[in-house]
Amino acid sequence: MSEDNLLEDQVGNVSGQEDSEVAEKRSQDKEAAEIVQAPGAPTLEEVVEAISTVYDPEIPVNVYELGLIYAIDLHDDGLVEIEMSLTAPNCPSAQELPQMIRHAVLNVPSVSKAVVKVVWEPPWEMSRMSDTARLALNMF
Repeated sequence: MSEDNLLEDQVGNVSGQEDSEVAEKRSQDKEAAEIVQAPGAPTLEEVVEAISTVYDPEIPVNVYELGLIYAIDLHDDGLVEIEMSLTAPNCPSAQELPQMIRHAVLNVPSVSKAVVKVVWEPPWEMSRMSDTARLALNMF
């Protein structure tokens, strides 16, 4: 909210009334904000597609197929919260992978904010990998 709108809100709240100019300006601001906002919340498919572009630098499989993504929470305001793990606590990519995922998800037009949290429970194990990942790594 701009400082002008905040001041108008404070003045309107103190007097208990808004004059017509303030009401008209607020209506115009609201319409402009609606035009700029991305339509609706991000879809799970969009977020998974974005995450699937991120590959572990040491493994030729994307992090989603590796089973490193434990949870994806989508919010109506465009916030996406992701819980992920790593293949091992001493993973050399521990610092960069969460940031790579965050940046990939932020490229989805309807995402306003992305938060990636690394969790260690339950520990990652190979059974979390998709069949596609197993095939790519020849682990059948």
